[in-house]
Amino acid sequence: MEFRFELALCAALESPDRVVARQFGAGIENPGGRIVDVCVLTPGPGFDRRAAITPDRIPEPAIEAPVGPGEAVPIQRAFDLPPDRAEAVAERAAAVGYLERERRDGRPVVRATARYPDDWVGSLTAIENKPDLGSPGDLTAQLRYDAALGLFDEVVLATASYVTRAHLNRIPESVGVWRFDPDTGEREVVREPTPLDPDASGVEIREERALRTDVTLVDPAAKARKRRRLAERAYGKGWRPEPPACAHATMTADGRPRCERFDRVVDPGRDCGAACDVREPADPPRTDEDRLRDERTAWVADPAGDGPRRQSGLSRFL
Repeated sequence: MEFRFELALCAALESPDRVVARQFGAGIENPGGRIVDVCVLTPGPGFDRRAAITPDRIPEPAIEAPVGPGEAVPIQRAFDLPPDRAEAVAERAAAVGYLERERRDGRPVVRATARYPDDWVGSLTAIENKPDLGSPGDLTAQLRYDAALGLFDEVVLATASYVTRAHLNRIPESVGVWRFDPDTGEREVVREPTPLDPDASGVEIREERALRTDVTLVDPAAKARKRRRLAERAYGKGWRPEPPACAHATMTADGRPRCERFDRVVDPGRDCGAACDVREPADPPRTDEDRLRDERTAWVADPAGDGPRRQSGLSRFL
């Protein structure tokens, strides 16, 4: 249920004024210590300049390297990395269109194709999905982690349950709450989120015990680097899963995998494996994810295209 809820929410959130992605490691000192269900990126002033570089994720070491669109820089000077790792980063950054490679005096050098804009992200919103508040699991601890770290500009809980005052009292006051119907796509704002401060230091909760909580203080620079990584991943990845390789698989109009036999959206990783009784191996259905993302979001599929560029906005969710 939670997977279908998550995909329905992502589809409902898509808009030409934002980019939607899902399943991100949002820890800093412990990157895998916190997985955020959905991340919504709204554009900043430099968004169009970032979109013009590449539709793909740019590797973080390439962004941080002292390489601009001016003079070419030797690879070993550009990246403070082991030679094999530096070569791999340069190769990937060149493949996605951020770096150009050439040789000068027999040495490999790189040059940026454009200056990376630092102001392309307007805001990042984290959404925790919990369709059934009757089975909250670690929900309170997860939201307390997000509020204490302050990595995102806002944090929201999305649920299909009726939200009581008792529910609201159990989660941090800064966390907003949406009631979302995955069948109709309608959202009700039960509580608006309180803006957090990503530019301030944060507290990363490492472990909570009965009489002790282990934490790490995270400085603003580390948060800024993590936000840039999250934004790059969100821009390059999106939210649509790969369709299952089954004869009964189809895709909804907004790009969600669906099973004709079960007449519902499915999770390919859990519902469509060898244990499925009706599975018939076949080529996966063809999807045009790039077209959907280009039409429905602020992401630009072809930065070099001749069509009109969309205008980035900062509209609210509702």
